[in-house]
Amino acid sequence: MPLTILVVDDEKNVRSALARLLSSHSEWKIVGEANDGVEAVAKTRDLKPDVVIMDVTMPEMNGLEATPEIKKVHPATEVLIFTQHDSNQLIREAQKAGASGYLLKSQAHWLAAAVEAMSQHKPFFQSKNL
Repeated sequence: MPLTILVVDDEKNVRSALARLLSSHSEWKIVGEANDGVEAVAKTRDLKPDVVIMDVTMPEMNGLEATPEIKKVHPATEVLIFTQHDSNQLIREAQKAGASGYLLKSQAHWLAAAVEAMSQHKPFFQSKNL
């Protein structure tokens, strides 16, 4: 059974790039995309993805607000925060919200390793400041 992934970012080109990057792994399947945190929570409820890859800065509900809601509707889902913000404070907030990982968009070459860690329910936190 493939690892199912929901991609959440308010920029369509980022979602498309992530989908292209992740589709090279035949054992992974993108089951949906969402524009913001509200849509991410609803799609998690419906699709029950194994992993949610989510931006922080989005309209309606940001990634840090959506993460605990996602964990409430489907506790088994792992959340990877994928952002441009390199901040130890945000990393702590992501951990407190229930995220299992944090990866900078500028470090996207680590994305496969991060998703692999999430698939094994292992934490993955990557930052230039760590």
